[in-house]
Amino acid sequence: MTSVPRIQLNDGHSIPQLGIGVFKVDPAQTERIVADALEIGYRHIDTARIYGNEAGVGSALAASGVPREQLFVTTKLWNDDQGTQSVFDAFDASLDRLGLDYVDLYLIHWPSPANDRYVETWRAFETLRESGRVRSIGVSNFLVPHLERLLAETDVVPAVDQIELHPAHQQPATAAYAEEQGIAIEAWGPLGQGKYPLLELPEVTDAAEAHGMSPAQVVIRWHLQRGHIVFPKSGDRARMAENFDVFGFELDAEEMAAITALEREGRVSSHPDDVS
Repeated sequence: MTSVPRIQLNDGHSIPQLGIGVFKVDPAQTERIVADALEIGYRHIDTARIYGNEAGVGSALAASGVPREQLFVTTKLWNDDQGTQSVFDAFDASLDRLGLDYVDLYLIHWPSPANDRYVETWRAFETLRESGRVRSIGVSNFLVPHLERLLAETDVVPAVDQIELHPAHQQPATAAYAEEQGIAIEAWGPLGQGKYPLLELPEVTDAAEAHGMSPAQVVIRWHLQRGHIVFPKSGDRARMAENFDVFGFELDAEEMAAITALEREGRVSSHPDDVS
């Protein structure tokens, strides 16, 4: 089985750099998709309460026979559940649906600044980490001002920040600040969610042809070489296997630079300040 590199987190734990995401995966299909992923060799699964498929993830994990210590499971707190007691209740419910005793990583899904509860929520996350039922805690969609406030008003630096990140939208300011603070970057929507023709651009297709790989494999490889934690989503077993087969080649400096130069502040989803 392919050995996926692990990224060392600032709290002493480590995370597989490549995983599978289940955003917008039909709950009825989730168990089959996660089971396929585990058979292929994935050990890092990224879900969230709002996806509505934690139970399917849990069923697949339970049936897989993969020892718990080999798995890395992430879920996320939805915006409506921010606030101290709500955090504890929501976490208990997620753990129940997953059928687990602990999760490896728990994230605040969005800062939701209009609600102004993410600092209070983070303090509750610190308590969850102290309880041992969460190994690592982090955030998602946090920009530099949100991170700065969190670091100024609380005690624990997030282990990760999961942000929209793909060649057209690399969020250099957030990524640079995270690196300064020892916060690992997770890239969601790593292939641009099909909302622009990323896989048809010559910077990508030329590299794919040169290495005998697919354009998607080239973009995933770009993420890995940039040090991002990445979890492309697919419901197709063959595509999942292809996305996992990215460790037998390496992009050279020119190929990396050409893809990096595709940056154009091309966000394809909501701005974090607008989500509540």
